Amino acid sequence: MRTAVYAGSFDPPTNGHLWMIQRGLEMFDQLIVAIGDNPAKRYSFSVEERLEMLRSSTPESENLTIAHFDNRYLVDYANKKHAKYVLRGIRSPGDYEYERVMRHINGDMAPEITTVFLMPPRDIAEVSSNMVKGLIGPRGWEEIVKRYVPDPVFRKINERHRGTGLEADD
Repeated sequence: MRTAVYAGSFDPPTNGHLWMIQRGLEMFDQLIVAIGDNPAKRYSFSVEERLEMLRSSTPESENLTIAHFDNRYLVDYANKKHAKYVLRGIRSPGDYEYERVMRHINGDMAPEITTVFLMPPRDIAEVSSNMVKGLIGPRGWEEIVKRYVPDPVFRKINERHRGTGLEADD
């Protein structure tokens, strides 16, 4: 069985993440979407909120697992889950450089794991969680943000910002 891990912070999940998950489900027998904690990052949503947003945004499938891991390297987590593949997305030259270095480091630590890179289509290639969070605030932000995230994620973001002065004027 071909098992892959697609890991990220998913803070929040975007349509780009969903594209990667869909392609991963097409390519692998089992896909584990894993929220990893990076101690250097400050998160907008708790792990539990991110897990729920991913679960409510992805199709139910016996081939898909939504999980969380912390305090371990991605390849160690992949080995623990008997995954032979790590799925990564590349949106830009900066992503490529970072992912190229990480692929080599991961290869040093776990040469039995293959990194698979996918490049999303142009209409979602620039979408990132940070970009989405940066769009929140100015008048009309809801219509813009709604384009880049799944409906359950948009509802969570909108709920979070209701009453903060960041909601639309009526």
